[in-house]
This record gives sequence, structure tokens and C-alpha cells, in this order.
Amino acid sequence: MNYSKEPIRDINTKLNAALCMNDDTGADFLLPWRLEECVDGGGVGVVEASKNQALSVGAITSCIWMGGVYGYVVYSFLQVDPEMADGHLSYVLGAVGMPGLTALLGVREKGHVTPGTHQTMVISGAAGACGRIAGQIGRLGGCERVVGLIFCPSPALVVGKCQTLVTELGFPAGINYKKGDISSALREHCPTGIDVYFDNVGGPISDAVISQMNPGGHVILCGQISQYNKDLPYPPPLSVDTQETLRHKNITRERFVVLNYMEKHEEGLMHLSHWDVLETVVNGLENMGEAFCSMMTGGNIGKQVVKISD
Repeated sequence: MNYSKEPIRDINTKLNAALCMNDDTGADFLLPWRLEECVDGGGVGVVEASKNQALSVGAITSCIWMGGVYGYVVYSFLQVDPEMADGHLSYVLGAVGMPGLTALLGVREKGHVTPGTHQTMVISGAAGACGRIAGQIGRLGGCERVVGLIFCPSPALVVGKCQTLVTELGFPAGINYKKGDISSALREHCPTGIDVYFDNVGGPISDAVISQMNPGGHVILCGQISQYNKDLPYPPPLSVDTQETLRHKNITRERFVVLNYMEKHEEGLMHLSHWDVLETVVNGLENMGEAFCSMMTGGNIGKQVVKISD
């Protein structure tokens, strides 16, 4: 449905984009990008012209967009109340949008967090748009310990990310999984084992986490970013040892697709709108490539956003 052809005001880079660069995205709702064709992505902007009665001029709309540097809207999927994001429209691309809903509903629907049971939760990609919210949901939902795994090539930013997790988000600990022995760090910070794992990364990191999970634990399969550049189906196959651990300990590992819970989105967004938001903003469409590469190598805290104009 072509509501408008006015420029998008803010656009975001999404982890789903990594999937779209493969011939097989592994997701029914994602088509692979093709060479010499315009890519799509998410954005939020102001409708300046419309032939659709349901969408008036001046409305704030979160949308799927297409058109490369032209920034043309192809279709809209959500009209936004700017007050819900406290006037910060970019928030609807992160905490008060699909990443926030993915974290909230992923933990609620697949994490089986139970207050009073002294659960330990681990989140990989914990400083990203989805991971940081998942950790807060787990902590507020009743987990006794929430440990975040992060990565960043910059030592200074790694320190900043860990401090953010602990001082601002209430995590007991943040672990840089590219430095030192991840298994030893997990044993130190998760002395009673791991009950819930919010998996954004996959690969050897997830193997290490799953190996220390308690019987009856739950893996929330949100993303596998470490595997996206490999010619593998999605979700990528697990190692034999990890498969045996899941089977032997009766650990659930369920893929979570937030679009399967559309009836819960409105209530979830209202809940998320009351939270503090972290985001990393880069100005200028010409810097989109740099922002995307920075996000994929751990350079962002919270949602990575590219801002086109005010």
C-alpha cells in the first residue's frame, strides 16, 4: 500500500539486514536483497502528502521504506503517537518499537521467568537495542541475576558498555565475550548455573552458555548474528555436543518471531513507553554504511539510528 512518497525523517539499521544479505534468510517474512535493487529498512517520519483517508497529512508514521537515497515510503505499518515516545520519534525504532517488543514478548512468552525461584538469566548482545531491554525485563520479572555478554573492538567503549549495564540497567555484571575465557567468566558470574538464555549471537558463545545451563532451562532464540555471513540455513545447526546438552538437560530452545504476537503489540508498546531509552545516533544518510558496520562490530549502545533531518 503506497501511502506517501515523502522523505523519511529518521531511519534505522536492523540486524535483520544481515539476514537479507544471504540467499536464504530463513524467515518467511524476510526476502533476500538482490544486487542492483534498492534495499528496504525501517523508518519513522512525517506524512506530507497522502491519498489515503486513514493516514492524514502531518501524521507520524513508523514504516517500511524503500528507495535508497531517495527515501521513498513503500508501505506503512504503524501510526505513531509522538507522546508515547516522549516526543523522541527515533524511540519508535528501538525501545518503543519492534526491538523493544521482541525483547519484552520474547522473555514473557519463551523465557518462563518465575519470581522467587532464584533464576539466573544471560543475554548475549546485551548492550544492543533488544538485549538491554531483555535484561531489564528479566530482572524486573523476577530473575535473581542477569548477566550481559557484550562485544566491542574499542577497549574504552567496552568499559563504557559494561558500566552502562551495571550502573544504568541494573545488571550485576557485564562480560566482554571477546576477551579472556568466556566459560570461566560465566562460572564466576553465574555460580548457580544459567536458567534462561536470551540468544542474539549464536556460535561458540552460545555453545559456552548452553553448556552451563541448568536442567529445565530455556533458550530464547532471538538472533544468530555471529553466523549470518556463513552459508548456513537459519537457524544454523548446533554442534553435536550442544544438541546433546539440550536433549539431556531437557532445555527448550525456541525461535521467537515477534510478528506472531500482533495482538499483544499495543499493550506492549504502552508498557515500553515508560522506560528510559538508550540509542546511538549518527547524522546524515551518507553515513549509513559507516553506522551499519559500526553496529555489526559492536560500536553502538542501544539502538543504532541514522538521522536524516529534524
